[in-house]
Amino acid sequence: MNILQIASLLIVLAGLFGTINYFLLRLPSSIGILVVALLASLSVLGIDLLWPATTIAEDIRAIVGGIDFSEALLEGMLGLLLFAGALHVKVSDLREQWRVVFLMATMGVALSTLVVGFGFSWLTGMPLIVALVFGSLISPTDPVAVLGVLREASLPKSLETKIAGESLFNDGVGYVVFLVLVGLAFPGDDHHGSGFADAARLFAQEAVGGAVLGLVLGWLTFRVMRHIDDPSLEVLITLGLAFGGYELSVALHVSAPIMAVCAGLLIGDIGARHGMSEETRKYVDLFWHLVDEILNAVLFLLIGVEVFAITFDGDYVTAALVAIPLALAARLAAVAVPVLLLRPFRTFVPGTIPIMTWGGLKGGISVALALSLPESDWTPLILTATYCVVIFSIIVQGLTVAPLAGKLGREPELM
Repeated sequence: MNILQIASLLIVLAGLFGTINYFLLRLPSSIGILVVALLASLSVLGIDLLWPATTIAEDIRAIVGGIDFSEALLEGMLGLLLFAGALHVKVSDLREQWRVVFLMATMGVALSTLVVGFGFSWLTGMPLIVALVFGSLISPTDPVAVLGVLREASLPKSLETKIAGESLFNDGVGYVVFLVLVGLAFPGDDHHGSGFADAARLFAQEAVGGAVLGLVLGWLTFRVMRHIDDPSLEVLITLGLAFGGYELSVALHVSAPIMAVCAGLLIGDIGARHGMSEETRKYVDLFWHLVDEILNAVLFLLIGVEVFAITFDGDYVTAALVAIPLALAARLAAVAVPVLLLRPFRTFVPGTIPIMTWGGLKGGISVALALSLPESDWTPLILTATYCVVIFSIIVQGLTVAPLAGKLGREPELM
């Protein structure tokens, strides 16, 4: 199948599964599409198990195998999704919460990676450095899933900004940590180098370079848009920024996710206030809202059908199920330590720790990173564990975090 046929199939299935969810399940749109896709995939696998003579599972597995999920997300959809998410986070709100966001996106990711890495190594016998790779790819929260849930929850503005800001930035930081650890765990499988000096240089280059590039491109785009009063053209310019900036980041070997977030924040706040007319702002908001919704639907559909790429070995599934509470414990550490460090200096909304812990949803980014790993004896186990954690996170946590947030997080924050 060529790329147009694959895109057409995904859009048709996303629309079909979304319709089934609308009439039957009535779950939140993206989660409903994932559930329907997962149920359909498991049904096909069940038919194949009962009637091995049928080739439907193999045919579908061949189609799914022809879709490079890792490349489609990391080199395609991710830039648009992060840019769209960042557009709706105001820099002024983020500035008030920057200490919490910074600590959770840096110290939190590091703590979570260590907890998962040491725990998973102890439980499975996996070499520590390889287990740390698993910890790095499962630690970042997925901004696509998190921001979707935020639309369903009624949270105080400060808590909403913490959750949204952290999910946007820890994604980029987690990706950089993943690249560093992969270079250490699988030397010779990439061009990043395998020594600790190479790792430190890579981290600085990716993280700082991505932020600088995003701010520079965002500022240049803003300066151009100030002199234009054509809503359609300005929407096209923002699309060019998201696409072109992401590909330029990849070419320059800097963090494309961090670039997309920084550029989106600048355009969504300063650009919207000083470089766009009211009509243009409406065009831009509506366009990127639609892009976000459509790509969300396709992404969650892909997560549902990626079950065909999983190895259902008994030992793998057992280890994967154990990885779920381990990931939650790591998330608790990633949230609680920064909050407790800052609590003497500021007051937090009641329920901040449980809400942010349970609301730290994993998603397509973790699956994409797992699928991008070099072939090794441990790769199938990592992929199975990642998939189980992601499915639990999106379905169980995603469907319950809004009621939890509504119950625990309604009191206003005292500043």
